[in-house]
Amino acid sequence: MNSRRISLNQLPMGRKANVAMLTAEGASRRRMLDLGVVDGTEIEPLYRSPSGNPVAYLIRGAVIALRSDVSEKIIVSVV
Repeated sequence: MNSRRISLNQLPMGRKANVAMLTAEGASRRRMLDLGVVDGTEIEPLYRSPSGNPVAYLIRGAVIALRSDVSEKIIVSVV
């Protein structure tokens, strides 16, 4: 299976993807891991704020808002 990899901030609304890897380091990486953003986790963008930033994502049953500077460091495989 050959799946396309993109950064999370490029994922269209309502499209699901699985986490492939994190490119963040330090405290930002630790925060994402604490939120459950680990390899294989399914993520779906639900809502975009009127300004376009942040975006609310469904991650492991919780809705979590991430700014684009954070979500660009999450690489996903489009389902």
